[in-house]
Amino acid sequence: MPLSSLSLLPLHRAPLPPTSNYPPPPPPSRALLLPLLRHSPLARRSPVSRARAVAADGMAAATAAAETPPTLLEYMGQAGAADDLVVLVAHVQSACKRIAALVASPGNAELSRGKAGGGVAVAAGRDAPKPLDELSNEIILSSLRRSGKVAVMASEENDLPIWVSNDGPYVVVTDPLDGSRNIEVSIPTGTIFGIYNRLAELDHLPEEERAQLNSLQSGTHLVASGYVLYSSATIFCISFGAGTHGFTLDHLTGEFVLTHPSIQIPPRGQIYSVNDARYFDWPEGLRKYIDTIRQGKGQHPKKYSARYVCSLVADFHRTLIYGGVAMNPRDHLRLVYEANPLSFLAEQAGGRGSDGKSRILSIQPVKLHQRLPLFLGGMEDMLELESYGDVQQKVNPGYEV
Repeated sequence: MPLSSLSLLPLHRAPLPPTSNYPPPPPPSRALLLPLLRHSPLARRSPVSRARAVAADGMAAATAAAETPPTLLEYMGQAGAADDLVVLVAHVQSACKRIAALVASPGNAELSRGKAGGGVAVAAGRDAPKPLDELSNEIILSSLRRSGKVAVMASEENDLPIWVSNDGPYVVVTDPLDGSRNIEVSIPTGTIFGIYNRLAELDHLPEEERAQLNSLQSGTHLVASGYVLYSSATIFCISFGAGTHGFTLDHLTGEFVLTHPSIQIPPRGQIYSVNDARYFDWPEGLRKYIDTIRQGKGQHPKKYSARYVCSLVADFHRTLIYGGVAMNPRDHLRLVYEANPLSFLAEQAGGRGSDGKSRILSIQPVKLHQRLPLFLGGMEDMLELESYGDVQQKVNPGYEV
């Protein structure tokens, strides 16, 4: 059955089953309750003490309510986000909840192993998709259509951007399921997205041309970007241009709640993340940088440790929390779908995204599936890395990744 024919019905939480088929017992009579009430700690207090205890309980309840972390949409409301943007993010989070359930389902291994599209060749610059990639793509596209707030969606899974609506005020770029080849072995995966304002000045152009140009905006024009990490917890990390914040999915309520407010990447970490197996393909500058920091001979006197998941969202999330550098030094990661959204988050958290020479967000995309090296991390670590100059891998023997 083709994926396009699969029904993308919303998920529904089943009602809790009744605990008994018998009617509930009648409430206890006043005669039975009075002896218990007379001997309760509260009853033994004076009227004034009882009043104070009741007031204290009320204050404690009010404090607990005030300390309850906001949900993602509550946070956006408190921050004064535009109504259209709130609606759009609500649909993005809904899609990501469905993808989280799909990734964790027993049938995901077969979907991750299969080949999508009937073996049809894909456009240059794109990875060969898998059924799980395409299904995630359809889930996101369906949610964006229902939002009514999106003019264009550009996806890593599509050769060309899709014109969604003439009335939508936003443009969404996305990698629907990064790292899907890792699902069979239960390694974390993720969704990456960026949101731009629609360029109204392009409305006079033919549909295909204005869809393409809207999708090729530089990262400096991002309104918001984020990723969702599907791992031991499902974490929705997002920035609206005023800090980077993390929300964790509460499976009891089905809501993303604020757990990582105002994330700051440590300027100096002690972890580097890269595929060391490619060491002999690296340029001299990158080899020298890695040799130096793992011996503790760099600007930071402590020896660095290597941590590499080979899942971009997972490696970046760890870097965002612990600091250090996450990198892929060859022309592999996509500027539009991966590098720009993650660099925006890094900068909003006090870090930096670079291609090894230039700030990622200042690079003007010229192709939808344009690839480049990507280095993300804390500011001091990134500046030290770039000081070595020759860190971009130009030798690419064409190995599988």
